[in-house]
Amino acid sequence: MSRKTVLPSFSQVLDSLRTAGFEVKDVAGAPGQVMVTKHGCATILNESAGVVAPLAAQPGFLVGGEISRLVDRGNQKFLKTSKLEVPATADSLRAVHNFTEELKQDTGGISLYNESLGTVSDRYVYDRLRGRNLPASERPKRPWEVSS
Repeated sequence: MSRKTVLPSFSQVLDSLRTAGFEVKDVAGAPGQVMVTKHGCATILNESAGVVAPLAAQPGFLVGGEISRLVDRGNQKFLKTSKLEVPATADSLRAVHNFTEELKQDTGGISLYNESLGTVSDRYVYDRLRGRNLPASERPKRPWEVSS
């Protein structure tokens, strides 16, 4: 016989987040959206029927009061907002990882193995990938390629 999974309501999820130490605030001008913060990180949850606390914004570190996106440039990760971009420190990456894992646990989300190993970036931007989708005649010459 199959078991029925009972999903908690949005208010029950918010109550469990509050008891776990998260700060929960309504987003001004956006009904049904709530900003959840802890460890200097934040995300926005959306109230939606049938789904337990879907994310309206990816979790990120707060930089200047704005949720940053994590950009990986090969040898360095950066925290990028609409106004500025700063290098990510080990402490900020650890905070984002811990925040994301605690949020998944308290909202009943799925924790994937590869994401639980470390911080996952929102964008990957590598120099060696730039221009790779161009036709061969238009690609810039690499230093190791023989010029004709």
